[in-house]
Amino acid sequence: MILVRQEIGDVLRDFRLQKGHTLRQVSGRASVALGYLSEVERGQKEASSEILAAVAEALDVPISTIMREVGDRISVLEGLHPITDVVPDDLASLGDDIVAPELSLH
Repeated sequence: MILVRQEIGDVLRDFRLQKGHTLRQVSGRASVALGYLSEVERGQKEASSEILAAVAEALDVPISTIMREVGDRISVLEGLHPITDVVPDDLASLGDDIVAPELSLH
């Protein structure tokens, strides 16, 4: 069984280590208890969206990047290929023939 909390913890730890930060540094910057952050990284505790946002900010990594990495890892575990940000060649060749609707955030 895939545990999302385990994947989230692994991703947070990987980003922390890539940045060269200690658990203490990140927990201090995020205002999260050191022990709790350690348990989140080990997949023993669920992290709320507020905790994830605080840790992402402390790591200077967009939360969307963290969640995309989590999704990619889960896709691999499910035997699927991670979704790429690249448009396939057969679709890219359509180019200007496609009229895209304007997007609004309202």
